[in-house]
Amino acid sequence: MAGITCYGLSSQSVLGLGSESSKSLLVMKGKQRGIRGFQIKAQVEFVNAEEAKKLVGVEGYAVVDVRDKTQFERAHIKNCYHVPLFIENTDNDIGTIVKRQLHNNFAGLFFGLPFTKANPEFVQSVKSQFSPESKLLLVCQEGLRSAAAAERLERAGYDNIACITSGLQTVKPGTFDSVGSKELQDAGKAGLVTIQGKISAVLGTVLICALLFVTFFPDQAEQILQMAPSS
Repeated sequence: MAGITCYGLSSQSVLGLGSESSKSLLVMKGKQRGIRGFQIKAQVEFVNAEEAKKLVGVEGYAVVDVRDKTQFERAHIKNCYHVPLFIENTDNDIGTIVKRQLHNNFAGLFFGLPFTKANPEFVQSVKSQFSPESKLLLVCQEGLRSAAAAERLERAGYDNIACITSGLQTVKPGTFDSVGSKELQDAGKAGLVTIQGKISAVLGTVLICALLFVTFFPDQAEQILQMAPSS
C-alpha cells in the first residue's frame, strides 16, 4: 500500500536507534494522519502490471487513464475513467501556431503525437468523480504522465494512489480487459515509426532481388545499367 513518510523527528527519537546526526525520514506503511505534532505524508505506490491487476481486482482501485485522447482511443483498460493530464492545444496565437507547425513536422509526423498543453481542469475533474479517500490506479503509456498526475493529486489531498512503473507499454496482452483497435502496450505507437519496419523489409527484399539478378543474369544486368543516363 502507499508508503508513509514521517517528518519532524530524528530516527533516534522515534525508534531509539541511530546516531544523533541521523535526522532522516522514517518510512512506514499506512494512510496519512497526524500523530502528536509530527506530520505523516503519503507516498505514491509504484507497481508492475500484475500487481496493478491485483489492486484493481482485489483491493478495489479505480483505474484513471491520464493519457491524451488519441492514445486512449487506440486502447484503454475496460471500465476505466479518462481524465487527461494534457489536452489538445488549439490556441491560435502566433507563438502557438509556430510551435504547432514545428511539432506536426517532427514529433507529430514521426510518432503520431498530438500537440497538447497541460489540462488546467485535471485536479478538479478528478475531484468531481472521486473523494480524496478513493483508491486510484493512475495509468499512462510510459509512466511519466501518471507520476506527474500522482504528484498533483497528492498535493490535492489524495493518499491512496498507485502507478504502473513504465506505464501501459509494459502490460502484456490479456493482463487487463481492454477496448480499442490495438493492444495496450502498442497504443503509443503511431506515425511513420510504425511503418519503418515494413519499409525496411521492402527495401531489403528489393536489394536481395537485385543482387540475385546481377549474380545469375550478369549480361542482362549490364544491358540495364548501360541504359541508365550518364551524368
